[in-house]
Amino acid sequence: MYTFSDRSERSLTLRPEGTAGVARAFVEQGMASRPAPVKLWYNMNMFRYEKMQKGRYREFWQFGCEVFESENPEADAELIGLLDTYFAELGLSDISLEINSIGCPLCREGYRKALREYYEPELPGMCEDCQVRYERNPLRMLDCKETYCHRLAGDAPVQCDYLCDVCRVHFDKVKEYLDQLEISYTVNPRMVRGLDYYTRTVFEFVSLNVGTQGSICGGGRYDGLIREIGGADVPAVGFAMGVERLMLELEAQGIDLEAETYPDLFIASFPSTISHALSLAQILIREGLCVETDIMGRSLRAQLKAADRMQAYYVLVLGDTEVSQAKAKLRRLSDGSESTVTLTTIGTLLKNDKAKRSRQDQISAPEILGGMLHE
Repeated sequence: MYTFSDRSERSLTLRPEGTAGVARAFVEQGMASRPAPVKLWYNMNMFRYEKMQKGRYREFWQFGCEVFESENPEADAELIGLLDTYFAELGLSDISLEINSIGCPLCREGYRKALREYYEPELPGMCEDCQVRYERNPLRMLDCKETYCHRLAGDAPVQCDYLCDVCRVHFDKVKEYLDQLEISYTVNPRMVRGLDYYTRTVFEFVSLNVGTQGSICGGGRYDGLIREIGGADVPAVGFAMGVERLMLELEAQGIDLEAETYPDLFIASFPSTISHALSLAQILIREGLCVETDIMGRSLRAQLKAADRMQAYYVLVLGDTEVSQAKAKLRRLSDGSESTVTLTTIGTLLKNDKAKRSRQDQISAPEILGGMLHE
């Protein structure tokens, strides 16, 4: 992590991930009083002092969703289903879902003991990080990428052999729901998450494409985190994905989500009517429309050329007569068709036309999940 001292010798750390911060906000803002479950999402820049590689940087953007106050496996399945739909909406293929259960604190203690017994004879030859993890949290040793440590993990005991009855039933229900949702998955018994607060369900969506193989998105359940940071005993489940990693996968699969925004309307005006044009534009913008006016002092002909270059859908010429009569001719640039409209109703007309066009518009990656998950 990026940890350093400021001028007052206070130790500061740049945020490495979003879940802990969202959990703290849940506690500090009293969100437990909201109707359950509480569903939140975020999109923030994060910082990790790690070895840089393609798609993984020391500063990166992370998008995540969190669901609080449900300990039920339905919440796990719903969140995984959200991601499955999200990737389908983006047009991604060759994405594999891997799931596992790492149990609860009660049943995990027996698994930790089994891991320590397995790794103890090999510990002198393992990396420094794993020697520290051996004492703190041996589950993290399963996630080590060092060659020797990674090879040892292949024969290590698996958590599913040590699950208590409650955790086993929970995991079986998650799998049952995924089957009902027709979401394909593979149980990876050696999957763990990189942060220590996870419990029970953990999952990753992994790319199968050559050149971008690896995790695109990961998450899981963290039923004890809220209590650890001073809140009540609130269960939770969530996921996070690196935006740069996702964009790398989209690029590798030849998916271009960039969609230019074209003006719904260009209002051409004259020196005597520019103030009216600005006022009308402001009204329409507040109604959710994209509107351009001329602020360059160009001639009418130059304004019409500018509207064409911007690929505006409509153009309206606002002269003195149009202002006095409160109506004008609206021209559709795609075919040159015209209709006379009143200035008070033009907003409704344009919004209806925009709604028809939106069905054909491309959807950007950040917008899809924002629309799927509501607080």
